[in-house]
Amino acid sequence: MAALIYSLCALTCLVAFGLLLRAWRGNGSRLLFWSAMCFAALSINNVLLVLDKLVLRDIDLTTWRLVAALAAVLLLLFGLIWEEE
Repeated sequence: MAALIYSLCALTCLVAFGLLLRAWRGNGSRLLFWSAMCFAALSINNVLLVLDKLVLRDIDLTTWRLVAALAAVLLLLFGLIWEEE
């Protein structure tokens, strides 16, 4: 059951990334771009979670998952600050 949930979370982030990127190409809004980059990093985070918990059980990828999550938050924060200016 956990494998299904982890996989669906990764798939959801990938779909959100694709939709935001497509909206950015059509609209050109910088906030859409930074939101898409945030979801790209969250997708990487979720793929690393699947690898960590299901595929590579001997290797601890917690640090890499935290780095990806931090990058996602920083990308969105940068986009929000830059859009405010």
